[in-house]
Amino acid sequence: MAYLDNAATTPMLPEAVAAMTKLLSEPGNPSSLHASGRKARRAVEESRERVARAVGCGSAEVVFTAGGTEANNIAVKGIAWDQRSKDPRRIRVVAGSTEHHAVLDPVQWLGDSEGFEVTWIKSDSEGRITPEALREALGDDPTDVGVVSVILANNEVGTVNDIAALTEVTREFGIRFHTDAVQAPAWLDLNFSELGVCAMSISGHKVGGPHGIGALIISRDCHVTPLIHGGGQERDVRSGTLDAPAIVAFATALEISSERRAETVARVSALRDDLVTRVIQIAPDAIYTGAKKDRLANNAHFIFPGCLGDSLLMLLDAQGVECSVGSACNAGVPQPSHVLLAMGADDDAARSTLRFSLGSTTTQSDIDKLIEVLPSAIERAKRAGVPKLTTAPVRA
Repeated sequence: MAYLDNAATTPMLPEAVAAMTKLLSEPGNPSSLHASGRKARRAVEESRERVARAVGCGSAEVVFTAGGTEANNIAVKGIAWDQRSKDPRRIRVVAGSTEHHAVLDPVQWLGDSEGFEVTWIKSDSEGRITPEALREALGDDPTDVGVVSVILANNEVGTVNDIAALTEVTREFGIRFHTDAVQAPAWLDLNFSELGVCAMSISGHKVGGPHGIGALIISRDCHVTPLIHGGGQERDVRSGTLDAPAIVAFATALEISSERRAETVARVSALRDDLVTRVIQIAPDAIYTGAKKDRLANNAHFIFPGCLGDSLLMLLDAQGVECSVGSACNAGVPQPSHVLLAMGADDDAARSTLRFSLGSTTTQSDIDKLIEVLPSAIERAKRAGVPKLTTAPVRA
């Protein structure tokens, strides 16, 4: 089996499995005052320091969450609520049109259910959010904006945004800025203090850690209204018993991924480039999407004209190659990728995509396997064609 869906989740690193397994057999609530509780608390706080070193922030700025989705929800909703409570004029939320649904949906919910105004920042044809586009979205008088959220590295097409350049724009107006950095830590040198953001989301299972654990990095001067109440853990930002085994495994995986990053990026980017070259050779009409330069080293995303992405995915899966379409599915009906639509693709093209995302365990044989079975999958998918949409596509 060739696993090429590491952007969805990565295999756990053996060191992370060992660290987690060890603590699973030990009792102790990190909030308890007895010896077992204090031991669990030490493990959590040591892990907090390890996470902080890996992403360039202070340990007090690390708030553990149940994953990237929760971290994004806390940041987007919590900052918007906090800013509006302090200044009733701040009733607008601004976000990139190419965001992951873990940001896209909370932003839309704030508009639909909480009375906020929503502005989507236009993407360029490579999935990039530029400072010029951000300025256009903010408008002539951005004093009504409570929070801006722009993804650091796009989960579908791999384009990396210049977050530091974007925060220079919002800093002029004192606007809070959040970035979803879930896809970034394994592939980019992250430094929270240099990005200029007030909040940043990361996740364990994207770096070789377990599912169900992540973190929201929040600067000391950034306040959020909590989503969950009861217990007051994590600076009263995220109440709930801390999962010490998962936290230790997360910190272990993040630390190791950071230490091995340069070597992994060099090896995986060479494999990715080989994949791209060979896919284009066997499918000359395929379109390689996303940025060509500022891009995650493990991402290869294509439009295969005349092929429904879901058909290609299942045909490849039957031949032992696992990948992703990178688009939502509504009631069993394949929907166009909102990311591709934001980049200017038409509905058919936005349903004809495949994402191949490599990881630290990807080998040359995985690439060879894909190239072996892809031609027949394309041929069969083209015979089936791309059915007409029966529902309107979802657009940001």
